[in-house]
Amino acid sequence: MTKQNIIHQIKSHKINHQLNFELKDKVEKFTDDLFYMLFDANVAIDQSMDQLEQTFEEITNIACNHQKFPCTKIWQKFIEELPELLHLLNLDAQCIYDNDPASNSVEEVYLAYPGFFVIAVYRLSNALYKHQTPLVPRLMSEYAHRLTGVDIHPGATIGSSFFIDHGTGIVIGETTLIKNNVKIYQGVTLGALQVSKDMKNVKRHPTVEHNVCIYANATILGGNTVIGENCTVGGNVWLTESVPANSIVYHTFETKLKTKPILK
Repeated sequence: MTKQNIIHQIKSHKINHQLNFELKDKVEKFTDDLFYMLFDANVAIDQSMDQLEQTFEEITNIACNHQKFPCTKIWQKFIEELPELLHLLNLDAQCIYDNDPASNSVEEVYLAYPGFFVIAVYRLSNALYKHQTPLVPRLMSEYAHRLTGVDIHPGATIGSSFFIDHGTGIVIGETTLIKNNVKIYQGVTLGALQVSKDMKNVKRHPTVEHNVCIYANATILGGNTVIGENCTVGGNVWLTESVPANSIVYHTFETKLKTKPILK
């Protein structure tokens, strides 16, 4: 088979969705630049905001395949929300510092904690998601997912003073509702019982009320599942039903002595 034949066959099988992977690169840079504008003391906010606006227009033009999209209107609404988003993120950082004995300063949280970074990207992508910005919020969340191992859908609803410790392996689905002062450890899944496509607009993921702590590798599934306020959910717990407020849920384990000696 000649090179030209190979090229012809590849072209014939290549589905033309008009994909432009430059969009991924631009969104990732946009995400980093936005994060630095909010937290890096050496970044000039006025200059950075102008550059971010230009980048936002570029990425929305690519995302929309040159269809008409109210980019300027969305951008204006988004930047008006930034002061409140920054306030929420400062509460998140303080919550992480207050609850993690290994943390030496709030500055360390901003600079070094993957849990804080992924929360920041979630809050920023969630604001754009609410404005129905195409593709960009999901690309932002997947960028944070790749860097941190934490998968938070930008459509999830998360209250103030949110704490993620360690983070790796956490999954938070699109219709999850998490209220204030919630702490989550590595490996936690807040997912759906079913993944049928016809459930697209149905609440598929759990509700977590105020002041809940969920320990490592717990799995909580279902749109009707509610974890009541002030609950503690232990490690490796599997839940598909609601838990009343002020409960402690734990995985039952059993220890047995070996019946046969170990041969040396």
